[in-house]
Amino acid sequence: MITLRTTLASLPGTARAAVLRRPTLCAAVLCLLSFTGFLIAQRAAQVSMVDLLVYRAEGMAVRSGEDLYDLRATVYDLPNTYPPFAGLVFTPLTLVDVGTLKTLATAANLGLVAVLVHLALRLVGRPHTVSRPAAVLALSALAVWCEPVWTTFRWGQINLLVTVLVLWDLTRRKGHRWAGAGMGIAAGIKVTPALFVVFLALAGLVEAGRRIRAGRSPWNEHLRRAAVGTAAFVATVASTAVLLPQDTRRFWTEILMATDRPGFVEGTGNQNLLGVLARALHTPDPGPWWAVAAALVAGAGLATAVAAQLAGDRLPNGRAWAAVVCAVTALMVSPVSWSHHWVWAVPLVLLLGTEALRRRDARWTAWTVLTGLAFCSFMIWYVPHATPDRPELQQNVGHMVLSGAYPLLGLALIAVAARLTIRAWRTGSPRRPESVGLPQQREDSPAYVRG
Repeated sequence: MITLRTTLASLPGTARAAVLRRPTLCAAVLCLLSFTGFLIAQRAAQVSMVDLLVYRAEGMAVRSGEDLYDLRATVYDLPNTYPPFAGLVFTPLTLVDVGTLKTLATAANLGLVAVLVHLALRLVGRPHTVSRPAAVLALSALAVWCEPVWTTFRWGQINLLVTVLVLWDLTRRKGHRWAGAGMGIAAGIKVTPALFVVFLALAGLVEAGRRIRAGRSPWNEHLRRAAVGTAAFVATVASTAVLLPQDTRRFWTEILMATDRPGFVEGTGNQNLLGVLARALHTPDPGPWWAVAAALVAGAGLATAVAAQLAGDRLPNGRAWAAVVCAVTALMVSPVSWSHHWVWAVPLVLLLGTEALRRRDARWTAWTVLTGLAFCSFMIWYVPHATPDRPELQQNVGHMVLSGAYPLLGLALIAVAARLTIRAWRTGSPRRPESVGLPQQREDSPAYVRG
């Protein structure tokens, strides 16, 4: 949003007037040009979309009754690392040829970029300078060029869909019957989103304690969403236990903890605590150091997310801070978080931009710009990587900083969010109970969103 305002200010008077008169049309043209340039660049880079081919092979294995975890797909001999429910989800991919599948997947991911931006704007509140369709289109034109999104397209990954499922739940109105189901299904496809269910359950338990002390029923919106999410996740496991019993048993007892199965943990693409420690200690097995670091970050991240979620009016954008902190925590503590998993960079940067606009503070503006540049500069790939001799195990300090950019930003985000939350609880105004769902707005406000 800061970029949009700066860009508008830099335009000649006539062009600026045209944009202000027809912002949606101008943003649509910008988005079309950006997406076209993006597709040309991807084609020039000869992207393989190899993960999409693995997904298709998983669907084929389900249809033919083969073992999902003995599967080796593509010329790279890649294994399946996803829960068996993902194999069921991927079955329709087998109904078209590879060329058509790549085209459809690319088109779907372009649409999901716009949906992700739309939901991220709902999470942080509407922009006030341009209409929402114009903001969605213009920001989507920028978002496709950040490294996690680019790499998601490059490999044909499913990250955008998983993130949209979670954000869809988090931005649903209070009391929605199915709120929570999206994150449960997302966890069934890719286990990491299960931390959102844990986060809501913890928030619900804290809220329940407060309600009991106030003489009220302990049941609350957070617990309800966590229960729906848990039920949806259990349903994904139960369905595969019936349809794919051997694969289900093997995944949850063996494959889940095989952290070396997706690739070398020290690889530059592994943007999490385990990857950072492996590169820093020059060993593919950091041992207890990783367990301790993951426990500390998980504790700090979840505590901060819960406190921000329950802060209500004490903390502006508290719900957005809670969601982004929970997402970053999940990415940090997961044994494998490839750079393309960090598509949460889009709502993260939008949150920082919203804060910068609200505070009118140069430091927040600088942080927003630098964070956006970090995700769009591809800086993590400026170090030696992806050669047979595993150069990440011999990195110097400069290389470590570059290749650990996303986790370092994640730690900074959790620290800042914790500071803001503590200050809000100490000095803020009285909270609103159960601040789950869309932002509480007056119905006559232009920012009001009806569920």
